[in-house]
Amino acid sequence: MTVPGPISRRLCTAILGALLAAPLRAQTPVPAEPAASAPQRVDVTANRPSDTEQRRQATAAKIVIGREEIDRFGDSSTSEVLKRLPGVTMPGPGGRGGGPRLRGMAGGYTQILLDGDRIPPGFSLDSIAPEQIERIEILRAPTAETGARAIAGSINIVLREGFRKRLNDLRLGAALENGHGSPSLNWTRNEALGDWIANLSLSMSRRLQDTDSTSLTRREDLATGATTLLREGSFSSQDTRTGVNATGRLQWRNEQGMSAMLQPLLIHSEGGNASRGTQADLIGDPNDPPGFASSQTQGNGRFTLLRLNGQFNHRLDNDTRLEWRFGVADGHWRNASLREEFDVGGAPSRTVDDRTDNRDRNASLSLKASNALDGGQILVSGIELEGSRRVEARTTLWNGVPQLTEFGDSLTATSRRYALYAQDEWNITPQWAAHAGLRLEGITTEGEGANNEVERNVSRVATPLLHAVWRPDPRSRDQVRASLTRSYRNPNLNQLIGRPGLNNIDPPPGANTELTPDVAGNSKLRPEIAVGIDLAVERYLAEGGVLSANLFRRRISDLIRNVVALEDVSWSPGTPRYVSRPQNIGDAVSQGLELEAKFRLSDVVADAPRVDVRSNMSVFRSRVDTVPGPDNRLAEQPDGTLNLGADYRLRGLPLTIGGNLNFTPGYDVRLDNDRWATQPDKTVIDGYALWVFNPDLQLRLSVGNALAQDYLTQTRVESNGLREAVANNAHSYVNWQIRLEMKL
Repeated sequence: MTVPGPISRRLCTAILGALLAAPLRAQTPVPAEPAASAPQRVDVTANRPSDTEQRRQATAAKIVIGREEIDRFGDSSTSEVLKRLPGVTMPGPGGRGGGPRLRGMAGGYTQILLDGDRIPPGFSLDSIAPEQIERIEILRAPTAETGARAIAGSINIVLREGFRKRLNDLRLGAALENGHGSPSLNWTRNEALGDWIANLSLSMSRRLQDTDSTSLTRREDLATGATTLLREGSFSSQDTRTGVNATGRLQWRNEQGMSAMLQPLLIHSEGGNASRGTQADLIGDPNDPPGFASSQTQGNGRFTLLRLNGQFNHRLDNDTRLEWRFGVADGHWRNASLREEFDVGGAPSRTVDDRTDNRDRNASLSLKASNALDGGQILVSGIELEGSRRVEARTTLWNGVPQLTEFGDSLTATSRRYALYAQDEWNITPQWAAHAGLRLEGITTEGEGANNEVERNVSRVATPLLHAVWRPDPRSRDQVRASLTRSYRNPNLNQLIGRPGLNNIDPPPGANTELTPDVAGNSKLRPEIAVGIDLAVERYLAEGGVLSANLFRRRISDLIRNVVALEDVSWSPGTPRYVSRPQNIGDAVSQGLELEAKFRLSDVVADAPRVDVRSNMSVFRSRVDTVPGPDNRLAEQPDGTLNLGADYRLRGLPLTIGGNLNFTPGYDVRLDNDRWATQPDKTVIDGYALWVFNPDLQLRLSVGNALAQDYLTQTRVESNGLREAVANNAHSYVNWQIRLEMKL
């Protein structure tokens, strides 16, 4: 399903019209309120401002998504929740998306935080069940306190918090996808004992998923137009995974304003994978026969993450508060796979035994001081220290013969970071509020390559940040935001490690193509630096709705992109191989418009049904200066994204129904002078029905990815008088879920 151009234009016009037109009730005068609030103290309380009010009061642009919206569709993964939020895009086929991207910017431009701290290396948001999340915050521009490694913005996942009220929730669920059932259990308990509050959230699940795709490789002679190679392939895989996630929060507070918090996190999952693949030439090239006719792979893996965060707050006097934070994390991945390849006659041709044992360790310590001054001014300053170490052990045997022996049994990459920051939040007048900050950050990385060679990279970044809010009339709910920021993206440790990954379609020691390159790291990468501006107009409706339009622009220097080049490599003596490595390639620009409208229809249109409307639309444009156009955009950035959602509670019945349409248009991207990639349109429709038996018992039925569209991608290269293209068609599936929710 696609959304035709005229419909897209009408939707855009309708949303813009709703934004610019003044709903009658939106103009209801309200008492004057401060233009911005001071940084919120971590207090144990049973009440907090609504999601919309938190968003309105923040000086730096922030969208807050609470429990009601997180629960709405009964999603089984956090990624499925995020895909409907303003400005968020998800790559890949429906129901199989990768990591979330703000403003369509891939490759680590989005800073992911867990309770305000950067997630440990290799951590996946889908390791956290939606039931374990208290709220989601989207910060469109960086602040000195949250960190400047956020060129596109930040997504902060706040885990379940402790409140004075008693809580004991149990949720039993089951999912059905392509004939496979996946059960789940989620339990949350909260208890208050004097000055102490304890919260525990436990999630257990078992998942069975199929992955199926077909591919077609075509090679043509550009001079004659003749097809010299036409190769079909198929791939099918079944993945079984069992997981246990547990989070806790132990909080203490006394009457003198001192408080402490400990927050442990455990994530453990293990499972197996079985896959099969085939390939055959319909039109063959005698000089390039397929490396195998069929293959089968058996694998198993285990992942464990342990994290402990702590926080201690105390007051020096009535106006000064200190906040100490620490964090330690240990992530351990172990995977083993045995791949067997066969020729056309079914005889074994090659076995690949691959085993990895990777460990990431991380520790951080920070101190923040807040000082309240007269006139609604808050000064905040702090220092942060962080260290990360990744040890990657890998052995690869081809027919029992070790490969890549020059890289040894293990490689190590380390990162050490320090940061100093200061910011000033000031309610200048009832109409004006400002937030100014400066962050100084230094990062030292070291990565090992072949023959124990170590590359060291030192970078220092100064990031001034300025945010302002203006209310034309303090009695109204209209306001204008502006931000001028400097941010950066540092290469991750995985990009710095030089160990290559060998291509299985065209394995060494023979030749490969630009479409079947080996992959390797680059320990000489420099950080990307971006200068950005954001401008937003917001209207907060008296009944809790919001209309907003946000313009942004980022100018990026030292852009990192994977570059494919022919290299003389140690693992293929005498035969050069194409290798894909991350490189700093030059400058780029990304800009766009983000629209959002959220309101109850009956509050805007007289006599309309009480339908809650949730809609957002984003338009993106980008340009990479060192790549010729057209389509020289940032890799994997679409032209935009659209969400249309609505909920309605039936009169006379304890039943609420709702749905959401998510649409991302297809696009072409020119990756280099001779390489292009094509992504298809993607339309995902979700729906749910909620039956409330009583306040303590309800049943939720939901459907995800109802259209189950195939996802057809293509990569092509034109060089040396030839055009070679690989088209891959991935299947997706409808996901049904039923969940019983109980308060005990």
